[in-house]
Amino acid sequence: MKTQGHVNRRGFLRTTLLGAAGSVAATGLVRGNPVLLKENPEDEQRFITRKLGKTDIVVPVVSMGVMRADNPGLVKAALDKGMKLLDTAHVYQGGRNEEMLGKLLKDYPRNAYYLATKVKPDGYDKKKGTFTDAEKVKSSFLNKFNISMKRLGLEYVDILYLHAISTREATLSKPVLEVMQQLKKEGRTRYLGVSTHSHEPEVIQAAIDSGVYDVVLVAYNFQQTHREAMDKAIENAAKAGLGIIAMKTMAGGRMNKNKEHPVKAGTALKWALQNPNVTTSIPGFTTFDQLEEDLAVARDVALSEEEKNELALATHDTLYCDGCAQCVAQCKKSLPIPDLMRAYMYTYGYRETRKARDLLDELAVTPDACATCDECTVNCVKDFAVAAKITDITRLADVPQEFLT
Repeated sequence: MKTQGHVNRRGFLRTTLLGAAGSVAATGLVRGNPVLLKENPEDEQRFITRKLGKTDIVVPVVSMGVMRADNPGLVKAALDKGMKLLDTAHVYQGGRNEEMLGKLLKDYPRNAYYLATKVKPDGYDKKKGTFTDAEKVKSSFLNKFNISMKRLGLEYVDILYLHAISTREATLSKPVLEVMQQLKKEGRTRYLGVSTHSHEPEVIQAAIDSGVYDVVLVAYNFQQTHREAMDKAIENAAKAGLGIIAMKTMAGGRMNKNKEHPVKAGTALKWALQNPNVTTSIPGFTTFDQLEEDLAVARDVALSEEEKNELALATHDTLYCDGCAQCVAQCKKSLPIPDLMRAYMYTYGYRETRKARDLLDELAVTPDACATCDECTVNCVKDFAVAAKITDITRLADVPQEFLT
């Protein structure tokens, strides 16, 4: 894909090398001499920027989802090239993601970036979509948040999310809102948000009705089957002053399990940013080439005719599940199919087998979950071979942890 504002390779090499130097500084071998590279200061001025709802946060339309990144040099390059918002979570890489950021960010002024993290308290019943124990919810949320802050080495985060919620009831959970509001009152977070991968319109409306949330982090991509409802919900949120941040813009990965039908990341990202009510996006790039591609999108979100045709012809043979949950009622065992499809996506789309395994452990689904059914009764709206995918992914439950990535 041709992009505007192409960053030359020599420039990226310099950024990479200095990024490595910055990571050394962050480990304590070099102190008092932070390296803040602005090789092309004019690049930042050329980014398309948008304001995040009623907050005072103004960011380029492309930010960094740090979930899969383990190279501090890459994060440094993103910051030094003008990205402002870094998105992580308590659970990413078993906490190592926050620890990596904490070491790196010691060498940056606190006003040089925005940091968002996410916490999901204990006591969540996935089948009911509710929190069941108020005291457990409060204490575990606070404990996890404190651990995250220690890893990050920060006095406050800019956005604190309730992580991965899919129902109105969970979004409006009184104990969750109470502890989050208290943290905001104490100045330990500037703004509050909720993140959702499924039933997004319902969660967005609940966030609006709460009067508490400032931001919604939401799955939004060209493969969703409920785009009309999504666009309306996002529009309503914007009118109510909530900031909208898009994730899963690449529809769960750039291709299917067999590496067929590749989806161009830049094209998919541009599609999401056509919606003016989407403030920014958090693609999870893991290489410098991918960073370069995303920087180009931050300067120009216009879709070429070739890209429009690409989207029009895009196959639905992807790893992305809408999470509509229509399948659950069709399943004889009422298996948590959307979550299992997400574990499948983590494995084959992101190569995040440890994250997939953690989800499987939480779901307590055994490898023989589909073995006793002679015929699968599930008819997926996206034509997923549900039984085959469940049988495939649940094998991961028997893999020793040391072999997971």
